Parts: sequence; structure tokens; C-alpha cells
Amino acid sequence: MPPSEEVRAFVAEQRDGEVDRGLRSLPAGELGEGEVLVRVAWSSVNFKDALATIPKGQVARVSPLVPGIDLAGTVEESDHPDFEPGQEVLAHGYELGVSHHGGFADYARVPAEWTVPLPDGLSARQAMLIGTAGYTAALSVELLEAHGVTPGSGPVLVTGATGGVGSTAVGMLAARGHEVVASSGKPDEADWLRGLGASDVIDRAEISELPERPLGRGRWVGAVDAVGGATLSHILATLRRGGAVAASGNTAGVKLETTVLPFILRGVALVGADSVGTPIERRRELWVRMAPGGDLHPPGLEDALAREVALEDVEPVLDDILGGRVRGRTVVRVGG
Repeated sequence: MPPSEEVRAFVAEQRDGEVDRGLRSLPAGELGEGEVLVRVAWSSVNFKDALATIPKGQVARVSPLVPGIDLAGTVEESDHPDFEPGQEVLAHGYELGVSHHGGFADYARVPAEWTVPLPDGLSARQAMLIGTAGYTAALSVELLEAHGVTPGSGPVLVTGATGGVGSTAVGMLAARGHEVVASSGKPDEADWLRGLGASDVIDRAEISELPERPLGRGRWVGAVDAVGGATLSHILATLRRGGAVAASGNTAGVKLETTVLPFILRGVALVGADSVGTPIERRRELWVRMAPGGDLHPPGLEDALAREVALEDVEPVLDDILGGRVRGRTVVRVGG
């Protein structure tokens, strides 16, 4: 039944320069605007969720806020003709978990134009194993291939490879026949990355400094970069002629130092993988491609699972992800 008065939620609230976070009851009337009321079964933990719960994270735009930038569950009520009670759906991106309460609650109310019907063959739990991170990886792969990076054309670099975006991208690219080179600062995870499909694993120190010259030796035909900063600068200087990099993250900083030379002398492309604001029709189409049988279905979903936690156990995971102590994906069992 839909909530009549209050729902259980993990809430982050800013108070006197600090953030008070934890489970509490939230009035059902404060879930926000939207035509679709979803009984949340699963969510996941992303770096952005962790930033939403710290004083200087620069993510949360309202307080109090229910974090959780993605969710999957069942429609309880709908005021929109495209959705009906009992239908399984997912939602992520847009303002979810930023200025609109997100997936870390038993219920979420979301606009219909943010809502994706759960594709056939994909469970709610599997959808959150993919989640925002996996969607970003799929979008990055799609963008690279649209720019001419094809299987067999040369090595594709994946940075931040033990993270959610990176680990899913490694698996997707390898499954499509690409030669994948994974970059990681965690040498103990090299065998795990090879198990996901990486043909080689390099230390992130090789590419984490600004390049010595505007153009270096061309190493990569493409790259999926979830790091940004000096790493992205280094990638641009070492892309092969006509190569492309899909950028989606800034864990190494938002500043980009480069020159025009990679673009005008090698014809490389820098494309942004905007997983937040993707038009809903394109988003729905990409999720169908990520379902079982689709050409972007990530292999070995369970292999990318870091851990599964209940809603009441989310807090330590947020600290771990900020401290770089999580590999792969963490799913949150909300009501599943």
C-alpha cells in the first residue's frame, strides 16, 4: 500500500556546517513532485551519493535530502498514462538524489519523464547492479564507437577501472571485442580486472601526471575516463590519430590543461558522457540494449558486485567510497 503518513528513509541534513545523516521517518507528503509513486526495491551507492552527504560535497541542493541517484522498484500509484500500478520501473539521473529525494527510501515520487520501464529479462536488482555507473559506461562505449573506435582498431584505455563506471566499461568493451587496457592504483585488483576482460593492467601513475609535451607517443585509439584532471590531459596527448575519449568524471579535479595540438594535428575527439541529462527516449533505448540479449549487456554482473547492503547499513559504504576502498558496485536492498 502507498504510504499514508511517513516513510523510512536515509536522510542527509546540513546543520551548522556539518551533515547529520542516518535513517529517519520522512513525511510522505515531502517526497516531492511527480506523477509516479514507486515502491523502491533496490538502489545503489555511487560516488555522487557520498558527496551528497558531506559538508563540502557540492552535490546536495536541498536540505534535508534523501540521497540515491538511482532506484528500481514497482509503481504503486500513477497519474500518467504510460505507467500503471504493478509495473516495474527504474529511474536515475536528472535531479534525483540532488534536489529531488532519491532512492534511499521505501518510496520515491518521480516525474514520468524521468522514469524508465524495466526492460524484459532484467530484474530490479540487476538494474541496480548496472545502475548509474553502468549506464554511464554504456553511454561512453556508444559515444566512442560513434566516433570510429571499433573492435580491432587498437587498445582502449579505461581509467578508474576498479570503480563502478570503469569496471563495467572494461567488461562491456571486452565483450564487444575491444582490446582493453585498465588503469588502476590498486595492484591487488589486477587479476580481478583481467577476469572482467582487461588484456593489460597499468598503474595509474603512468598516466596521472600532466604530459611533458603537448603530443606524446600515440598509445590509445580510445579511452573511457572517469577521472578527469591531469589524467584526462595525459590521455589527450597520447591518443592516436583520429582517437576519442569519452569523459564522465572528475575525481582527479575539474581543471583540464591541454593544447589545441591533439585536436588539430591528430584529429582526436573529446566527448562528454552526460548520464545525468540524457533525453528520456534515448535513455530508455540504451537500457533495452543493456538488458539480457542486448548488445550492451554487461557480462558477469555478479563479478562486478562489491557488496550488497541493507538500507540501514549504507552509512559506512559512503565513507568507504569516499576513501577509495570500494571496487565495483554496491547495491542497496531497500524493500527487496
